[in-house]
Amino acid sequence: MKKGWDMKKLSDVYQVGSSKRVLKSQWQTNGVPFYRGREVTRLAADGFVENELFISEEHFAALSKEYGVPKAGDIIITAIGTIGNAHVVRSSDRFYFKDASVLWMKRTADVSSEFVNLWLKSPSFFDQLDRDNGATVDTLTIQKLQSIKISLPPLTEQRRIVGLLGEAFAGLATSKANAQKNLQNTRALFESHLQSVFTQRGEDWLNTELGKVCERVTVGHVGITSPYYRPNGVLFLRTQNVSKRGLQLADVKYITNEFNCTLQKSQVRGGDVLMSRVLTNAVNCALVPDDLGPANCANVILVRPASKLISKFLIYYIQSPEAQKHLLGRRVGSAQLVVNTSVVKTWPIPVPPVSSQKRIVAKLDSLREETQRLASIYERKLAALEALKKSLLHQAFSGAL
Repeated sequence: MKKGWDMKKLSDVYQVGSSKRVLKSQWQTNGVPFYRGREVTRLAADGFVENELFISEEHFAALSKEYGVPKAGDIIITAIGTIGNAHVVRSSDRFYFKDASVLWMKRTADVSSEFVNLWLKSPSFFDQLDRDNGATVDTLTIQKLQSIKISLPPLTEQRRIVGLLGEAFAGLATSKANAQKNLQNTRALFESHLQSVFTQRGEDWLNTELGKVCERVTVGHVGITSPYYRPNGVLFLRTQNVSKRGLQLADVKYITNEFNCTLQKSQVRGGDVLMSRVLTNAVNCALVPDDLGPANCANVILVRPASKLISKFLIYYIQSPEAQKHLLGRRVGSAQLVVNTSVVKTWPIPVPPVSSQKRIVAKLDSLREETQRLASIYERKLAALEALKKSLLHQAFSGAL
């Protein structure tokens, strides 16, 4: 610890507690804003929140009189789920908050809450949360927050550090926003080109149904669970193995070869296209590589193109905005929204000659490679900016700034 800095518990400089419980029946659609953890998270990130919950003016006045309400210089911090998102209460803030999921630090000493708030974002704070648990905690109790130790410099030094970090973080925020915008633009460029390919069709394109240009459109077996799985054997591909990035084998399961032989209709081979059957925001798909080896599947739609349809052309079509909108609009179900094989078989698809499909795939492959290269650059820049922010926080609270 740097000379002149004092080690304090947070309970030495703040009264740590929570709010008076507000019942769900007391929530309203207007009045004084009422914040849960998600609203405090938005406040911590953006400084404002589009709120949807309120309590009455009369209720707020009663709470203020009997229990007090957050005042300028206090800190509120998320305590359940995503913990540690903190907001320094401003003089213009007027709100109440949910008990337990948000904790309340009432300032009781001459300390800069802006300094403490920045420290709450640093590894020094989160290291102490996890130290006694052996894993990342998902609940922050009053007792735990009270016991957290912070190294405090003199007040003038606290304010100097706040000023330096504020200036540095403003620059980082601008750089981050630019990198995020460039990343979005890069992805949008590919999606725009993908859309144009399938909307500007040639006269020799055939408008048909998917089932008419495929050898097979079927669904993998449903209801096969852990008793059937083995440590090794035939790959058994499930919904989680088909992602927006293609085929993922990190969490793959296996079945015996004997069991695989009994599930003939869902046996997978190279060149097949697997589609997610359970649909949320998007239809994920994956091309099965020729060298995958013996495989079967469960609860995904298996499409095996015939000679007039190139598998990778189908992959690109599934990823197009037109195709996504069509399939998402035909989901059925209550507990889970799914697309049925009957919908996939009769799904309208534009099919150009095979030679044209090959040219389109080559062009899209090239564009995708370039956009992925650019996206990787911007993703690395975002990671570097985040690392720089953590480095600055570490330097600031170890007295190196």
